[in-house]
Amino acid sequence: MKPIRAVLALSIAIAVLGLSACEKSRTPTPTTPAGGTTATAEENADQFIARINGEWKAMQPELTKPQWLSNTFINDDTEFLAAKSNERYLSQLNEWIEQSRRFEGQQMTPETARAIQLLKLSTSMPAPTDPAKLAELAGIASRMEGAYGSGKYCTGEGDARSCRQLGELEDVLRSSRDYDAQLDAWRGWHTISQPMRKDYVRFVALVNEGADAMGFADTGEMWRSGYDMSPVELAAETDRLWSQVKPLYEQLHCYARTRLDAKYGKDKGEVAGGMLPAHLMGNMWQQDWSNLWDLLVPYENAGTMDITGALEARYNEIHRQKLAQNTGDRSPARLAQLDEDAKDASARQMTKRAEDFYLSLGMAKLPDSYWEHTQFIKPRDRDVVCHASAWDMDMKGDVRTKMCIKPNEEEFTTIYHELGHVYYYMAYNDQPPLFQTGAHDGFHEAIGDTIVLAMTPRYLESIGLASAQQQSEQALINAQMRMALAKVAFLPFGLMIDRWRWGVFDGSIPPDQYNKAWWDLKAKYQGVAPVQARGEEFFDPGAKYHVPGNTPYTRYFLSHVLQFQFYKSLCEAAGHTGPLNECSFYGNKAAGRKLQAMLAKGASQPWQQTMKELTGGESMDASAVLEYFAPLQEWLQQQNEGQTCGWQASAAAGAPAPSAARPAPAAG
Repeated sequence: MKPIRAVLALSIAIAVLGLSACEKSRTPTPTTPAGGTTATAEENADQFIARINGEWKAMQPELTKPQWLSNTFINDDTEFLAAKSNERYLSQLNEWIEQSRRFEGQQMTPETARAIQLLKLSTSMPAPTDPAKLAELAGIASRMEGAYGSGKYCTGEGDARSCRQLGELEDVLRSSRDYDAQLDAWRGWHTISQPMRKDYVRFVALVNEGADAMGFADTGEMWRSGYDMSPVELAAETDRLWSQVKPLYEQLHCYARTRLDAKYGKDKGEVAGGMLPAHLMGNMWQQDWSNLWDLLVPYENAGTMDITGALEARYNEIHRQKLAQNTGDRSPARLAQLDEDAKDASARQMTKRAEDFYLSLGMAKLPDSYWEHTQFIKPRDRDVVCHASAWDMDMKGDVRTKMCIKPNEEEFTTIYHELGHVYYYMAYNDQPPLFQTGAHDGFHEAIGDTIVLAMTPRYLESIGLASAQQQSEQALINAQMRMALAKVAFLPFGLMIDRWRWGVFDGSIPPDQYNKAWWDLKAKYQGVAPVQARGEEFFDPGAKYHVPGNTPYTRYFLSHVLQFQFYKSLCEAAGHTGPLNECSFYGNKAAGRKLQAMLAKGASQPWQQTMKELTGGESMDASAVLEYFAPLQEWLQQQNEGQTCGWQASAAAGAPAPSAARPAPAAG
């Protein structure tokens, strides 16, 4: 993901369990979708699944189009329409699941048995069977998502009142190095989620009731059941993968802390226990440290990698041309329109460049409808959900992305990520609808990021976004650091969000400890903390899209392991020799054929089989991550020599003063 990177619709699921950034829910009521049929006693399991596939596909636009409107035109009316469409979907899905129970224990083909299992796991939002509670759940889901999308931080009164949305606040964290300005922007965004707490408590109760009706202990157990392994095995697997990469993250954390101390002074550059201050990491959630490149660059003069600067220069040229072509009207309204036109042209140009990578692998052009319907930039005239997402509107070719693209490196790589979802959709559109999803949800998130790994300095140089790169040890470390700030920095964040929700769903994290548990987990896994305590008057989890949007997050952690496995396999298919980190398979049709074959399988078989066909092995493994970053890990160890690395999570509760001597690394 780039952030999530990452992602599909809202909290209202679009298809089966593996799509991009969101999924939806269900509840029974004996209803039949438009064009559908009711169950009959004579119907066998194969006929049942054939019917459900047809009804699902017919119903898809009835769900996705209202959700699209509620994302791109936020108001009470579209929120109402989205809630009602979700309510119908939840109701129908529960009815299908109830109908499927009569086939339990019967003989059926393996394909049908898999389809029934996927049907039962096809939502992240299991709904109660009571129609009133179903309607309540759908309304809460739409309301929380709308609150996130329209969230603003306002200061001042009367004529002096000014408001900023997420994008503007992110710009402060991205570009400013003013300690207080960053703190104000970070705190400001976290005010938007405070009103969500009551809704979220009720949301948890309702989805747990739905999960219980389906035979799960809680919603977290249901989420962990969608990986062709038991929930216990999945939790253990994520622990194992984290143990592989944690030493690399700890070295990066230690290096970043030293640089922040040098910039801001030790009293501000770290928090008690050797933690990193949450508002100084260049990202609202500390999940991607790429924006700290100016502070963390290993070697200043070892080749320019100012991707953002190059993209901004291209935008400025487009803007200049738009102004030059406008020889008449110079009114403020006209100039504002020209500015919007320039932003749109720049965003489309960036997207065309991303599409070119996929085309170079032998994949199809994006359909004309993509360019007609996609939201490329934030409109001037309305609130929209800017969180990047990819959409399959009808399971037969109407694919879109939704972003608020700006000319910077983070947004540029996010486009490549989102198109990974889109090309996955197009590849498996020939599968039955219940198989139209990723082998597991981590696969879906990994595809675009596999392409991002192939965006090597040489590739970026070839498309004019980087200067000629030196072939030196220093240039290599710079390139590795650039990638690590996005990929390695993300890993513990990708793990902790669902660790928090699993606890919320199973009751081990009660509502009166929501915020404390959030920061405890961020301290344990990320080693970050707020500079002042954040009490239960706050609801900081809600300031991250995927919580009010109810998007499972373990997929993103898994994807950050899988993408390196996929990347290594495609590099081998392309005939690459030499260090893994130097491989770009841009333009290689053999790699493209291997990738396309994997994408086309969708969820038609267990992910272990799909993994084996692509990589030769059946397990998820982080060894490719360590192989890729081996030069950087060695360099970091040298840079950190003499430092006491690690942090003390127990000191994280927001205490503002740094410890005099850093403690030994915390366990876990």
